[in-house]
Amino acid sequence: MDKNLLTLIDTAIQREEAAYAFYMALHGRVLDAGVKDTIQWIAGEEQKHRAFLIKYREGGYGQGELRLSDVVYYKIAEHQAEPTVSTDMSSSEVYLVAAHRESRSHRFYAELANQHPAGDVRDMLLKMANEELKHKEKMEYLYTNTTFPQTSGG
Repeated sequence: MDKNLLTLIDTAIQREEAAYAFYMALHGRVLDAGVKDTIQWIAGEEQKHRAFLIKYREGGYGQGELRLSDVVYYKIAEHQAEPTVSTDMSSSEVYLVAAHRESRSHRFYAELANQHPAGDVRDMLLKMANEELKHKEKMEYLYTNTTFPQTSGG
C-alpha cells in the first residue's frame, strides 16, 4: 500500500479513536439513561469505523464493505451554536454537540476524498464521509425531537 495512503488511514484511525474517547467521556458526564444509551451507541459506531479502517489498511476490505446510502442533510448543526460540554447539559444539548462532532468528521473525510482522483481511495473516503453524515442525521433527528417535542395539538 502507498505510504501516503497508510498515513491517511492512520490519521483516520486516530480520529476515530479520539471520537470514541470523546463520546465515552461525554457518556460519563450524562445522567439521563436514554441519552447515555445513545452516546454509547455512537461511540460503538466509532469503534466499528476504526475496525474497518484497520482492516482496510491490512488489505482485508475491498469494494462494497461500506455502502453509500441516502442521507438527509438537514444542516441543523450548521445553524445552531455548539454547546459547551458540561455535567448539567440537557439531552438536546448532548445531541447537538454530537451532531457538530459528526459534521466535522463528515467534512474531514469529504475534503480528503476531494483531494484524490477517482478510484478505491476516493471511494473509501466518500463512504466514510457518508457514514459520518448518517450519524449527524441521527443526532439532529434526536436533537429536534427533544428540543421541539410533538404536542397533542400538532
